[in-house]
Amino acid sequence: MKVLIVIDMQNDFTTGVLGNPETLSVVEKVTEYIKKFRETEKDGKIIATLDTHDENYMNTQEGHFLPVPHCIRGTDGWKIVPEIDNVLGECIKLEKITFGASDLPFAVGRDEKIDEIQLIGVCTDICVISNAMIVKSAFPEVPVKVIADCCAGVTPESHKTALEAMKACQIIIVGG
Repeated sequence: MKVLIVIDMQNDFTTGVLGNPETLSVVEKVTEYIKKFRETEKDGKIIATLDTHDENYMNTQEGHFLPVPHCIRGTDGWKIVPEIDNVLGECIKLEKITFGASDLPFAVGRDEKIDEIQLIGVCTDICVISNAMIVKSAFPEVPVKVIADCCAGVTPESHKTALEAMKACQIIIVGG
């Protein structure tokens, strides 16, 4: 079985307080990729992560380093971009309180036969790389692929740097 992990395709990262032209530009590509995955991987699994904070965000360590309240549970910024949410269909939605989802390996399926894990989403240089490293560590013999054209970072430079770092850790970079 193949697993597709869609990282943080939320309003605050595309059109909201932390959005930028790069993250907004991958919305259509991510939407199309999910559609294609659904068509070709009938037994595949899709997991969508949601960066999730509460009103206490500014008092957290992340809030001190990134003093921009974002993805506050229940707000429009926290919601998945509508066109992506529409194509996700039935999937696992996994809230995470920091960059990486520590319970992601359990959502993938520790006892299932996993042939490949693919990651798409934003931000390449923060949350995509964090979650790619988590699944690579949990599934060292499973090919982990990051679809570069369906990812975007805080800046184009940091996106490229993150892709190179993941490549150095034996994560397969596709495209880009």
